[in-house]
Parts: sequence; structure tokens; C-alpha cells
Amino acid sequence: MADSPTLLEPGGTNAVGVTLGLVGDEWNLLILRHAVMGVRRYAEWRAALPISHAVLTARLAHLTAMGVFDRVRYAGDRCEYVLTKRGRDLWPVLLTVWAWESAWVPEHAESLPVMTHRACGSEFRPVLACQACSEAVLPRDVSGVFGPSGSWERSVPAGATRRRGTSAEAGLFPQTMSLIGNRWSSAILGGAFQGLHRFRDFEQRLGAPPAIVADRLRVFCELGIFEQVPSRDRADWTTYHLTDKGRGFFPVVVTAIAWGQRWFRAPEGPALVYRHRSCERWFLPRLLCGTCGAALSGQDVAVGR
Repeated sequence: MADSPTLLEPGGTNAVGVTLGLVGDEWNLLILRHAVMGVRRYAEWRAALPISHAVLTARLAHLTAMGVFDRVRYAGDRCEYVLTKRGRDLWPVLLTVWAWESAWVPEHAESLPVMTHRACGSEFRPVLACQACSEAVLPRDVSGVFGPSGSWERSVPAGATRRRGTSAEAGLFPQTMSLIGNRWSSAILGGAFQGLHRFRDFEQRLGAPPAIVADRLRVFCELGIFEQVPSRDRADWTTYHLTDKGRGFFPVVVTAIAWGQRWFRAPEGPALVYRHRSCERWFLPRLLCGTCGAALSGQDVAVGR
């Protein structure tokens, strides 16, 4: 299963919803963070994370069922969890989360991993580019619309609205979870990247209760993701626009969606389709080394503490 895409149920949760259910859970991200740094065994995760037996067991079982890990016996009844091809393919998502949190969240609870590009030997930050033409892109350079399996309803994770409990060291990816760790937060962020600006548009397009829309917009403004701008239509109306910090999250969004649509296929077709305005071809993300400009692969990136 892990080496070939999973076929989703017709009319059910699409690849975006499946992906948000995985990367929108902070425990999953923390487990994956340590996995790419070489952790394979249950006791090693328990030693590295403030996580209970029950939560770690449940998350490892879920990630294995999702095809991210293979459960491999190594000594009698003891098992270790080895990243599959599908799991290793998550490296662009982790890389862009680390880069965004490092750039925009100075009050981090702990030091984030140091990323080094083996080819040039330098620490770096990833740059988002178009896979077709290799040109670096910004959110305004890419247009996105729903595909055949795309809708707000089908893009919602099937699980609970908040998928991580608090702990003594909660918030290791604090603001990432504020953006994608809640079904309505991720929907509002997705709507903003698709051009929604007005309260009533978020409410009507997403089908969200007004109180929830108001709360999420408030949080996004407090975090500096949105800025409030007077409406061009009426002076007493407010619109909500992405700031530089908000737009800086775009690489996380598109790498996560690309991963999801590569590994989880709805029979109707993709949930979201993007086009690069400059080269006019379908857009798929590629990450470049921000120091030397070369295209990155998972093997090129050394992750250290």
C-alpha cells in the first residue's frame, strides 16, 4: 500500500481532507520530525516527547495504517517503525513547516532542527518553485481552483476539530497548529489563498457558523496572518487580507496538498488544481536551496539538532 496511491471512496473525504487529518495533528508532526532524524523505536519516541503510552500507540498505529510507516520486527516480539516511500515523501512538508516556524515564530518552545544542504554544505531555507519551469514563485504567481473531487465539505478532515491534547511542552509547532490544526482554521486559510476576503464570503462558501468565523478571523489577525483593510465597497465593512507572514505559509499548503494528491486518489479526480501564471502550465511544487539555488531532494537535506 505504501508504495502505490490509496484509492479513496467516491464522494467521501478527498485528498485535502485526508492530508489535513494527518499533518494537522501536532503529535503526528512531532513523531515524523523525530522519524526523519533517525528514530524508529517506541522507547526512543517516549524518551524524546512528552507523550503518553496511549497517545503514542494510537498515533503510530494510525500512521502505519496510513502507509507512512512499516511496522518491522527486529527482536522477538519487538517492533520498530520504518518510514515508507510515502512517509519519506513527506520531507517537503516538514521542511516548509520548520522554515516557516523558524522565520515567523521567534517565541518557539525549543530550537528547531538545523537544515543543511549537503551539495553546497550550507545551512539554508527552502524556496518554493514551479516543477515545470523551475522558476521561484510567490502565492500571487499561482492560481488554484477546485478539481472534480474538490469542495469545502469534502476537504474537511474526518476526525475531531482539534487533534492534539495539551501537555507540559505543548506548542512545539504552535502557530502551524493554529492554522491547520482546526477544521475551520484550515478552511479559512484555504479560502484566503483562493481569494476570499469578506466575512460573509468565508461564512457562505465554507458553511461555517458566524461565531466560528468571527473567532478564527480574530485569531488570525492576532497572529499576524491577516490584516484588516477597509472594504472598497463600503467604508463600514472590513476585509481580511493575508500579510507577508500569512503568504509565507503558502509553501506548507501546496507541498501538503501535492503530497496528499500524489498518495490518495479520489476516483473523480483531483481535489485542487493549480496553474503557474508565468509558464501557463499545471503547477506542482519544487523546493530549491535558498543558498545555492539548486533543486532539493530528501537525500540532499541533512537535519540536525
